[in-house]
Amino acid sequence: MPERGLAHLDPLGGARVVDVVPKEPTHRRALARCRVFMAPETTGKVASNAITKGDVLGTARIAGIQAAKRTPDLIPMCHPLLVGSVHVNFNLGDDYVEVEAQVETVDRTGVEME
Repeated sequence: MPERGLAHLDPLGGARVVDVVPKEPTHRRALARCRVFMAPETTGKVASNAITKGDVLGTARIAGIQAAKRTPDLIPMCHPLLVGSVHVNFNLGDDYVEVEAQVETVDRTGVEME
């Protein structure tokens, strides 16, 4: 199997944006999930919206949506995409918050970075 190297580097090692012009737009979806662990009493306060600084999950949802929309500004060499939808959801456990984010588009490159 031939070695491919990094797509964002030219043959001399310089940075470049990958050419996606020849590709046809297709439906693309990415799903990411993680758990943020914390003290059980903190999880309880998040669940009951008792954090003195405000709505933790609402603020986190807005931040996640904004991050998906602004990915090309945050990660070098990312293509600007028409983000069709962003969903950020939370599930609370005893000592964690599970975060699930899903992004969809119809474009020439994927949304895995968003």
